[in-house]
Amino acid sequence: MLAAPIPDNDAERLAALRELLILDTPPEQRYDKVVQFAAEEFDMPIALLSLIDENRQWFKANVGMDICETARDISFCGHAILQPDIFVIPDARADARFADNPIVTGEPHVIFYAGAPLRMPSGFTIGTLCIIDHKPRTLDATELAILTTLRDLLLEELNGSAEAAHA
Repeated sequence: MLAAPIPDNDAERLAALRELLILDTPPEQRYDKVVQFAAEEFDMPIALLSLIDENRQWFKANVGMDICETARDISFCGHAILQPDIFVIPDARADARFADNPIVTGEPHVIFYAGAPLRMPSGFTIGTLCIIDHKPRTLDATELAILTTLRDLLLEELNGSAEAAHA
C-alpha cells in the first residue's frame, strides 16, 4: 500500500478547510441529497462527501458506510485531492498503490473508486465527492461529466457555507 503524499501546502489547505466550519457537524440535507443522487445515478453501493483533515477523511455526507471517518493514510481520497481532475481506479486489486490496502482487502471492499476533487476558490482542495463499488468498473465521458456536475453542485453549497460563515 502506498499512502498518499502530503502536499507541501497542506497547512494552508487545512486552514481553508477549517474556515468552512464544517468538520464534525451534523448531516445536512443539501449535501445528503447530492450524495444520495450520485449513489443512485451511478448504481453505486457507496457515495461520500469526504473532507480530508490532518489525520483522517471525514464524511460530511455518506451513503452505504456505517462509519463517519477513516484514517487519511489508507484513504483513496488522500490521493484524489492531489489530482487536477477526477481520480479513477477501475480495480484497486490490480493497482500497486491500493492492492493490499485494508479497505480493499477487508470492509468496505473498495474495488472501484472515482473521486472528484473539491477545489475551493482559494485553489485548495479540501476533499472529494467519491463513488465506490465492490466490483471493477469504468466511467464513460458522459458519466465523468455527470460526476463533475454533481461535484460542482457540492462546491456551490460549500462556497455558500463559507460566505455565510464570514458574513
